[in-house]
Amino acid sequence: MHFEPYPFEKLTELLKDITPNSAYPAVTLTIGEPQFETPDFIQKALKENVHLLKKYPKSSGEASVNEAQRSFVKKRFGVELKASELISVFGTKEVLFNFPQYLLHDKPNPVMAYPNPFYQIYEGAAIASRARVVHLNLTQENGFKPDIHLAALKEADLIILNSPNNPTTSVLSLEELGEWVKFALKYDIVLLNDECYSELYVGEKPASLLEASLHVGNNTFRNILVLNSLSKRSSAPGLRSGFIAGDEKILSGYAKYRTYVGAAIPLPLQKASAAAWNDMEHVELTRAQYAKNLRLAHDILGVPAINATFYVWLEVKNDLEFTCKLYEQKNIKVLPGRFLGRGGMGDGYVRIALVENSEKTEQILKEIKEVIASF
Repeated sequence: MHFEPYPFEKLTELLKDITPNSAYPAVTLTIGEPQFETPDFIQKALKENVHLLKKYPKSSGEASVNEAQRSFVKKRFGVELKASELISVFGTKEVLFNFPQYLLHDKPNPVMAYPNPFYQIYEGAAIASRARVVHLNLTQENGFKPDIHLAALKEADLIILNSPNNPTTSVLSLEELGEWVKFALKYDIVLLNDECYSELYVGEKPASLLEASLHVGNNTFRNILVLNSLSKRSSAPGLRSGFIAGDEKILSGYAKYRTYVGAAIPLPLQKASAAAWNDMEHVELTRAQYAKNLRLAHDILGVPAINATFYVWLEVKNDLEFTCKLYEQKNIKVLPGRFLGRGGMGDGYVRIALVENSEKTEQILKEIKEVIASF
């Protein structure tokens, strides 16, 4: 199998011969890793359960985590799930890579569709699954939203959506998601929405594909799945706590498959993640911080209002040249958009992760603005 280097490897290669301006402190805005402390109550739950390291965790996860995650879905989206409609997983990256392999294994000529630009694990999963790829190109002209009318989509076995979207920050409405559900049912396609940024928003709450499924009368979630994670909402990527939820028939087989994968969450991490999923209050503080950063980006860089995620998808003349110049002049690293896309998607954009506190973010954005003015 041949996998493309990850975007961060490409960035290292791009910048290797450039000496950054040492008058400025090094700033990395390339990776979507929160720079805020994991809330104390989550850290406390982890510390209090370290003694459980002597026990093997179940691949299916403890009932307490499943219950906490279903409680989150009920409180946040108003959707009541059965225990059989949700699997706790060791981070959503695991699922995004191995679920397509499970689902598509018996297909003689599998077809997989996903947005372009994209989170690169989608591409890796397609390669590992031997799947032909249909790219759902996200452009300024289509509002950075996937085109449901693309003829090749009807041949897909699996479609991955990503709303709220990384890197473009676009959000599909409840009605738009509902159309995708109807499309998946009409052509018997499994539809999965990667919802890991659902809790980082400004103003209106992003809808879940689960909500959209109920909205259009698909009450059993047939062919419908979602992913979500603690990483962004709770500043706890190290807990590796996520879930996949929806169609219980699909999940039943996938749960059996996962017993062979061996990706079980250590028990201390499960205890801490259950505490995090059960609490909604700390998320409001995190959300407010990122919302402030997004407003700063709007005010300082003049980008359109951003309604979700913590990214800025900034249009520049040449993403490679801008990235190099910003690093050389201000010691700031951002990610060229072309490293996140294929076939020219992402060219002329850079992704900026606003994961620092607002005071630091404001200064960084002013420095970026200076480079934009001279670019």
